[in-house]
This record gives sequence, C-alpha cells and structure tokens, in this order.
Amino acid sequence: MRKILSLLALAAGVFAAPAARADITIGFVTSLSGPGSSIGIPYGKGINAAHEYKKTINGETIRLIQLDDGSDPSAATRNARKLVEEEKVDLLIGTATTPSTIAMAAVASELKVPMIALAPIGKLPESPEQWVISVPQPASLLVKIVADRMKRDGMKNIGYIGFSDAWGDLVYNGAKAAEATDGIKLQTNERYARTDTSVTAQILKVLAARPDAVLIGGSGTQGALPLLTLAERGFKGNTYGTVALVNPDFVHVGGKAAEGIQVSAGPVIVAEQLPDDHFAKKLALKFREVYQKVNGVPTTDGFSAYSFDAWLIFTSAAERAIKAAKPGTVEFRTALRDAILSTKELSGVHAVYNFKPGAVTGVDERSLVVVRLTNGAWKYAP
Repeated sequence: MRKILSLLALAAGVFAAPAARADITIGFVTSLSGPGSSIGIPYGKGINAAHEYKKTINGETIRLIQLDDGSDPSAATRNARKLVEEEKVDLLIGTATTPSTIAMAAVASELKVPMIALAPIGKLPESPEQWVISVPQPASLLVKIVADRMKRDGMKNIGYIGFSDAWGDLVYNGAKAAEATDGIKLQTNERYARTDTSVTAQILKVLAARPDAVLIGGSGTQGALPLLTLAERGFKGNTYGTVALVNPDFVHVGGKAAEGIQVSAGPVIVAEQLPDDHFAKKLALKFREVYQKVNGVPTTDGFSAYSFDAWLIFTSAAERAIKAAKPGTVEFRTALRDAILSTKELSGVHAVYNFKPGAVTGVDERSLVVVRLTNGAWKYAP
C-alpha cells in the first residue's frame, strides 16, 4: 500500500509541475558557398552575434537553425520548406541574394510563416495575406540618395552596369526613377552575370557613351569587376554604388580601382564617425562589441548588421506576440506576423523601422548616409 501511495504522490507531483516551456524556433538561410558567399558569410556572422545579443524572450529560449543555400534559389526554396515543414520554425530569416530571397518569400507566403528578408525583394509575393517584410533599404531609396550625390557633384550623363538579375533590375529602375528629380541621364544599361570573369565588352559600351560617372549595380566581390575594367581602360570619372558593395572582399579585390567610389549605406558602416546624437551610434557600437566577441574579428561590412536589425525586429515583435499565443503554434505565427507589421519607430543600427500591412519595407531617408572609399576604408561623407 505504501508503494502505491508513493507512486500516486509521484504522479501527482508530475502532473502538478508547470508545463515545459516551448522554444521559439528561428530558421535562418544564407549563402555560405557559391557566388553569393561574400555577402552570405557576413550575414551568418551577423546572426550569430544577434543570437548572442538576445537569446530569450520572456523566459523562452530562442533556438536558431542555420542552413546554406549555396547561392541557389532552388536550394533556398528547399531549405525554407524543410525549416517550416520539418523543423516547425516560427519565423524565417534570409537570404544573401535577391533571387534566392524572392524564392524563400514565396514559400513563406504559401505556408503562412512570417519572414524577414535580408536582401531587397522589391515587391511582395502574390498572396491574400502579407507574411514578408524586408530589412534592407530598398534599391529605389539607395539609388535616390546616390543620385542626389551625383547631382551635387555635377554629374549628368551616367553609365550603368549591373548584375543580370533582380538586383541589377532594382538598381537600374531606381536610377531611372531619379532621372527627373536629379537631372541625371542614364546612357547605358549593361549587365553581367554574378559568375562572369570578364566585363570588357560591357565596359567598352559604357565608355563609348562618354559618361561623366558610372553607377555599379553589383554586390560583394563581383561588384569590383566593372571597376577593375574601368581602371584598365583609363576611366577617370566618378563612380557610385550602393551598400551592396560595402564588403571587405570588394575592397580587397577592387584595390586602387575602387578608391573614391561613393555609395549610399546604413549609418552602422561609419558608426564611430557619426555625431553622438545620431540614433544608430550607441547601438551600432554595441553591435560591433558583440560581433567581435562572437566571431573573434571586427565587423567590416554592412551585411552582418542587417541580420542584427532583423533580429531586433523579430525580438521586439515576439515580446508582444508571446502574450497572445504559445510558440510552435499557428496562432503564434499569426500573432508574430501581426506584431512585426505593427512595428513603430524601432531604432536599429541601419535604420529606424516602421512597418504596416501592404508595405514590404519600413525605412526612410534616416537609414542612409553617403560614404566614400578612401585608402581602403569607408569614410563618412556628409
């Protein structure tokens, strides 16, 4: 009888114990290999720093699962499905290239899982409901700030060369939209693949248009290729680009050919050079501290900081969503999506974020400064 009573008491204790907490599970996809890896690797290092910065939400542990898409949109699609269908993630974050990010966004919309995109996607996937937002400054805003600088510098005739994919389209379209307001005129629309090793033919066409300046619609290591070829051909005009070029591999490969290029970029790039009252300065310096601790080297790019801002958006929204539903449920995914879309005046290291239904991005001109590559380092050029 005593044994029976003991077992009953033990069982009562088990049933009286509080329910086990449910982890919040995040699925992260980036390009650790392939032509997008010069961007994807910094994204991965950034998410590791972000996870170290904040690992719990209201006592719930945040579990992070990372996958490599090899810079392949098909692999990005498979990874997204695996994370949702097998790992039951509450949120997707990724990935390094625009084509792969668009592929992931389609899966997120289909399977009704919130997603924070790390590459610009231009527009939302066709879906009755919105499940995706994008962290980076949209190409239209990136190029507008660059076009404003071109106008100030007296540039009028602009040669364009960019990737032959969605990112190249976004930059070109942004420049075309700026023609009327900034008095610039695009003279060329030359394209090259991310895997190309030569752009001589395209650059000859750009130079034949006798441009005052050249706008680069590439990214990472491959973004240096047009600049190297322009230098070989003796081009002495100004060059411009976007934050997609703020990458140590770009600086290393571009060398002297990249010197002097001006790009629009998030303030985190030049955090220590910002005024003390700038919204991004204090947090950006904290991000750098955590990044150094986790990765053992200082951050020298802007991409890792997008991962950090994505994490800030997610954790801010999760603090609200977890009050409405339990992680791992359909209800929590919906609550998390709704909380993300109601984010207001959230300061990150790249921008102050405001989201609303129907809008893929949530940044304004506060998110950008102009920086110039000088002696191999990015310098604030207000």
